Amino acid sequence: MNAHADIQARERAGQSLARQANDIARDLTRADPKVYWLDLVVTAAVTWLAFAIAATAAQPGWTVVAGLVAILGLYRGISFIHELTHLKRDDVPGFHFAWNVLIGVPWLTPSLLYEGVHILHHAKDRYGTARDPEYHPLARRPLHELAVFLGIALLAPVGTLLRFGVLAPLGFLIPAVRRFTIAKASGMVINTHFSRDDFDRANRAPWLAQEIAAWLWCWTLVGLTISGVAPLRVFLTAAVIFSLMTFLNQVRTAVAHRWDNDGEVMAPLDQFLDSVNVPPPALLPFLWAPVGLRYHALHHLMPRLPYHNLGTAHRRLVEALPADHDYRRAEERELIPALGKLVKRMRRASRP
Repeated sequence: MNAHADIQARERAGQSLARQANDIARDLTRADPKVYWLDLVVTAAVTWLAFAIAATAAQPGWTVVAGLVAILGLYRGISFIHELTHLKRDDVPGFHFAWNVLIGVPWLTPSLLYEGVHILHHAKDRYGTARDPEYHPLARRPLHELAVFLGIALLAPVGTLLRFGVLAPLGFLIPAVRRFTIAKASGMVINTHFSRDDFDRANRAPWLAQEIAAWLWCWTLVGLTISGVAPLRVFLTAAVIFSLMTFLNQVRTAVAHRWDNDGEVMAPLDQFLDSVNVPPPALLPFLWAPVGLRYHALHHLMPRLPYHNLGTAHRRLVEALPADHDYRRAEERELIPALGKLVKRMRRASRP
């Protein structure tokens, strides 16, 4: 089979898979507001309570246990930012605002950092290319880049403080700084060469409200800590929790894709197979890939499926499709095996 025929065959296979998935799970695309609101409220309450205990407990044991709960709770809460980018505001009215109030702005991660960026990752002509904000051919890079990829996440508290405590106010005074901030410091991206160009969005009320709120909250936190009104321990506890939460998300990101593409436009089937599902019976993904992130490949196949229906859709597909179907090729058993496979691919790529 020549290259052109092979490409056409993969195009047809990808289209067939998309049609099959849509036929099987079409009725699951409606978001349930009750699920979203209950999950958000409980997650936020657990996160803030655990953080309060971790920041004030007299016993080190309680601090560690509460800190771990806060990390996992915050990770789940922050993960809703992914849902926000795919949710129409009419699907769950008020949810975007509530999430920014309860989680986004207080943790200096407002939804402006993801909305308008993540959706480009799903563009069929962008995925896996140099124009994809969330793709880096990690599997083709030297192994030490994995350590850099994971380690840089630990500096997230520094990055958010600089973004909203320094660049935001400076940007409102100096147009050149504002353009730089929007282009290079206003997106949760993996591709460091990516630049935002949606400057009109940055002048709209939702963006400005989030940015100004995060700026003022950042200055308030720093001011209360420096003045001694808020104990330094509270600030440091928040920084450690945020740092470790971001690191956990970065580890999850390392196994969310195969990262094998060399920059060429990929056929839909290849885009799907470059993504990863970690379905049951694995239990730990409930913690390290929350809010539906364990079904990452399925999400790329059907981006409009709300997170609470991904499990049902996956079960239907597994039951309806043959065991050797392309859909099953996107599965991994758990985090460590998937990470091990990435390391092996990176080692192979580094050999002469």
